[in-house]
Formats: sequence, structure tokens, C-alpha cells
Amino acid sequence: MKKIILGIIIFISVSVSAQVKFEAQTDRDTYGLNERIPLVFSINNEGDNFVAPKFTGFKADGPFINKGNQTSITIVNGRMTQKREISTQVIYYLTPTKKGTFTIGSASIEYNGTVYKSQPIKIKITDPIQMPSYPGQNPRQQQQQNYNFGEGIHLVGELSTKNPYVNEPVTVIYKLYFPYNSSVSNFRNFQAPKYEDFWSQYIDIKQLRAEKGKFNGKDYSMVVLRKVILYPLEAGAKKIEPFKIDIDAEVPTGRRDFFGQYEMTAIEKSLSTGMQTINVKPLPENGKPGGFTGAVGKFDFVVKPSKTSLKAGESLDLEVSVSGKGNLKLFTLPKPVVPSALEMYDPAHTENVQTPVTGMTGKISDKYTIIPQFKGKYTIKPMEFSYYDLVSKSYKTITSKEITIDVAEGDGTFVANTPSANKQTIQKKEVFQFNKLKTEFVSASREDFLGSGLFYSLLFAPLLLIPIVMIARKQKEAKDADVVGNRVRNNNRLVKKYLSEAKKQMGEKVPFYMAMEKALHNFLKAKLHIETVEMSKENIIELLQQRNASEESINRFMELMNDCEFARYAPATDIAMTNDFERAVERISELEKQLK
Repeated sequence: MKKIILGIIIFISVSVSAQVKFEAQTDRDTYGLNERIPLVFSINNEGDNFVAPKFTGFKADGPFINKGNQTSITIVNGRMTQKREISTQVIYYLTPTKKGTFTIGSASIEYNGTVYKSQPIKIKITDPIQMPSYPGQNPRQQQQQNYNFGEGIHLVGELSTKNPYVNEPVTVIYKLYFPYNSSVSNFRNFQAPKYEDFWSQYIDIKQLRAEKGKFNGKDYSMVVLRKVILYPLEAGAKKIEPFKIDIDAEVPTGRRDFFGQYEMTAIEKSLSTGMQTINVKPLPENGKPGGFTGAVGKFDFVVKPSKTSLKAGESLDLEVSVSGKGNLKLFTLPKPVVPSALEMYDPAHTENVQTPVTGMTGKISDKYTIIPQFKGKYTIKPMEFSYYDLVSKSYKTITSKEITIDVAEGDGTFVANTPSANKQTIQKKEVFQFNKLKTEFVSASREDFLGSGLFYSLLFAPLLLIPIVMIARKQKEAKDADVVGNRVRNNNRLVKKYLSEAKKQMGEKVPFYMAMEKALHNFLKAKLHIETVEMSKENIIELLQQRNASEESINRFMELMNDCEFARYAPATDIAMTNDFERAVERISELEKQLK
């Protein structure tokens, strides 16, 4: 008899534990008008077709879906049983719009063909209450700080200065701040500003790394996403457009599990820095040199000839160079003035400039080739180079030394002695005049074009082209009507394009793996005739199986897609990228044969 009773008790307990529970909860029933209310609908299984009630008197944010599972262990008479429990939470955050007592009706959810409804909830809204400052002493209020998922994630564009001079460098560093108890991944949909009215230069960041940072006086984890050097080209209030990005993040839900740890939920978040304004100051007019061409920074100026003694007809190089730190690519070098007896050619311009976060640094130069034609001494006048010094807030002018070129007598020249070497009377020993040595004869009797064979050929050629044009047009119309075929051909072309792009970007991790992912996605679009919205992993595997692709090939291809997606946010070597590229070619070729 005892065994029967025990069996009945166990049966009843199992039946009760197997019941589906769907309920709505808030942490209390009275709130102030200025409070944010978390409303959680929870079911102890995986539900479908959730229908929310009307939130009369509230502004609702949500829903936010949180799915989890938990394993429980039970020991009876020495036998251990293990049970896995699945739960689903649908979370809303309600903001009251007026005072009063409100009833939130029943929500419904479906599980295994049965519809379950939650009990209605009454909430009383009172006058606004005084909210504790962060972190606060009220544990309930402090917990509410985390209820707006992703609220603590910030995208910021930090400017080195908001009041630069024209041509003064401005560093913009785009940083992503997020709390220590959260994580971010899958950076995508970068939308960078165009930087109108600025000369801009991106600084390459080869690897994204999280480090410690401070934002509004609080400690955060921080990732530097991009660095840009800007040089304003004109004075005035200049707008910098927002920098935008989409990310995935794991953030606390505000609820704690059995061990007291915050439960986490995955969210997608779109971030923007917002519009920023820089007030660019004009360079002062007071004291501006006449030969100033816009150089701003700290520079050295050198004019150097390759040699100062040579013969007439030989050449020398005159190098005019500026080196230092400043807007090296945004001004022109002064041009030397030489005597008319020196033949000077257009310069060869060279730049050896680096652009770190502090601005351009390096050297630019113009190299002139000069050929003296006659004997004598010639003077190249001193040259001046002016720039605006940001440290002393004043204009500086550097003057080069005078250069004397001593030209000895060469073949075929002589010089008449005159008081001024720069104004010599120049005579040539020999003057040659060349006659044309080759005679060309033209026929006196020419055949008229009109009535010739070429004339009739050109006359009837368009008539012969009409059938060809009609056939080509029909083929084009048939090809244009083939929408699916055109889409397949376009996707095949994109596969080749992005594989080629990936090969070019070998060694640059992020561009390489982005190109690899695009190549793999377009291959699937071409072979499976699907669009981007259908590109779920489950759908891809199902379609490949329907097309009789082998399980081994499918697993290899999906493994490659996962590796490429993960590798963008993990350290990668050139060897790993080379191996991944070879794997991509091999996997595409393998599936190409099976899907024909």
C-alpha cells in the first residue's frame, strides 16, 4: 500500500512539474510618474506567436527576447536524474504618461498548439519620486539602470581641437565605449563622413583591441575603431557628419540568476556620433609675407645644387626642398629664378611624407634640371620660403643662400667679354641649316573615290549589317528577359571579383575577410538562387542537401564561413589568411562540381 501511495505522489509531482507556466511580472505594483517599469512575460518553455496586450497609459519600449536553459539534478534513493529546463522571456520597459491606476491586460503565447494567457496586472502611478544618483543606495533603483539594454554603449568622435587655424591638423579618433560587464562584436555597416571642406587622411588600424578608457568620468572598456587626420581648407564653422556603425552586443538584463550573477541578453544596436562642428580660424593678415603659399607648421628650407662647376652643355640638378612637420601636401614650393643663359626644365616633384595621429611629417622637394649653354659665371638669386608657426603664433621666413654656377667653355661655344656675366653677348661659331635628304614622290594621276570599289563597299556595308543587328538585338532581349539567369551571372561575376579583391588584400585582415565573406555569399546566391534575406545557416544547409551536396562538403563550407566571420575580430597571420584563401577556392570548386 505504501508503494502505491508513493507512486501516486511521484506521478502527481511529475505532472505538476511538467505543466506549462506563462505569467507576467513587475518588481512591484506602485511606481512614480518618472520611473521606468520593467514588465516581464515568462514561459517555462519555448513559446511561439506571442501577442502583447495594450499598454494604455504607458509608452512601451520592446519587446526584448531573452531565451535561456537551466539543468536541474535530482537524487532519489541513490538514483540521479538530470532535467533540462527551457525558458523564454519577453521584456517591455514602460514609461508612464499620467497618474492613476491602470490594468495591463492578458498577453497570449502558443506552445504545442495550445494558447496560454497571462493574468492581468494592476499598476498604480503616483507623483514623481526623487531618483537616487548613480550608483545609488537603493538596490532596486540601481538595478533599473541596466534595464535599458545597451544604454551604456557609446560611440564617440574625439577631436584634438575644435578651434584650429586653417591648415592646422585636427585628429579625430572614433571610440566605442562599453561597460566591463558587456561585450561587443560583429562591427558592420560602417558609414564614414565625407569630410567636406577638409583634406583628410585615414590612419590604418590593423587590429581592433579592447582597452581601459574613461567616458564622462566613469571607467569603461574602449575600442578605437578609426583615426582620421583633417586639415581645414578654409575658415568658418565647418560641419563634420556623423560616423555610424551597427554592432552586436551582450548586455545585462537587470535580472540575476540563481548564483547572483546578472543574466545576459544579445542585442543589435545602431550607433552614431552625431553632427559635430569645428570653428576654423583664418590665419592672421598682420605680418603675412608676400610669398606665403599656405604652409602651416614647423619647417626647414634648403636649396641645393648637385654641382657648381661644369662645362657648357652639361647639366646640373637644383633641389628645392622643405622638411619638417605640418601641411606638407597642401602648399607649393617657391620656384627659382635663373639667368636666361641657363635653360631650366620643369621640376620632378617628390614626396616622402608620413601621417601619424599628430599630423603630416617628412619632406617634399622639387628637382630642376638646368643646362647652361655658354661659358661664364651665373648667379641664382636667394629664394624665400614663408610659413605660419603654430607655436609662436607668427609668420617665419627662411632665406636660402646665393648660388654661383661657374661654367667652363664647351664644344661649339664662345663668350664675348662684357662687364656683367649675366648679360653676355653670345655668338655661335657655326650655324647649321639642314636640307631634307629623302625625296617623296606623289602620283600626278589619282583615282577618284567616287565610283571606286571602296566607295561601293562603304555604300552597301550598312545594308549587310541590318540582319546582324536584328539577331544581336533579339539575343539581348532574350538575355534581359532572363531575370534568374542574369542574377546568377551577376553573382558568379561577383564571386570572381571578391576572390580577386581578397587576394589583393592579403595581409590586411579586415578587408581580406570581408571580401572572402562576400565571395562565399555570392557563390551561394548564384548556386542556390536565393537572396540576402534568405541567407540563414539552416536554410543554406537545407538547400545544399536538396541539391545533393555531400554532408562532408556542406560541413566544410559552413566551417569556412564561420571561420571567416570569426577571423575578422580575432588575431590573424598572413599564413592563416593564405590558408583560408586556398580553402575558399577549394570549397567553392568542390561544391561547384556537385551542384551542376
